[in-house]
Amino acid sequence: MENIKIKKVTSSDIEILQKIGRQTFFETFSKSNTEDNMKKYLEDGFSAEKLADELAHEHSEFYFALDGQEAIGYLKLNTGDAQTEVQETESLEIERIYVLQNYHGKKVGQILYEKAIEMAIKRKSKYVWLGVWEENPRAINFYKKNGFEEFDKHVFILGDDEQTDILMKKML
Repeated sequence: MENIKIKKVTSSDIEILQKIGRQTFFETFSKSNTEDNMKKYLEDGFSAEKLADELAHEHSEFYFALDGQEAIGYLKLNTGDAQTEVQETESLEIERIYVLQNYHGKKVGQILYEKAIEMAIKRKSKYVWLGVWEENPRAINFYKKNGFEEFDKHVFILGDDEQTDILMKKML
């Protein structure tokens, strides 16, 4: 999509971030998880307080993908002590790339991914890494297509369910 713009998320955007975060997570994972686990994660993981804390962290950044004025996807990046797993200080974590279902297949995820790589290069990161649910083949294939390789696994808790994320990295 040619008219997609990327905008850095600010504290005044928390309601929009909360809305798109919940909607995209629900669209992506609700069919594969229980209603109770989804409800708990959506309430806790996307509470206004949690998002405000994440936005305020000096080593985390969020970006919206905008179609006109509408947020249709978002990206969360972490460096330093904001990373969800201990990594080198010269690494950058892509914690989240989510796109509204209506925009799947329209290169919005690729545009957000390219923003992440741009930021990693700007920071002189050695590599970019991320965790992706082992039962999300669409995302795994997206990252493999972009040059990521598996290097480890970790546990992700969704409600009361322990799930396995594949950790992937791309050297820069």
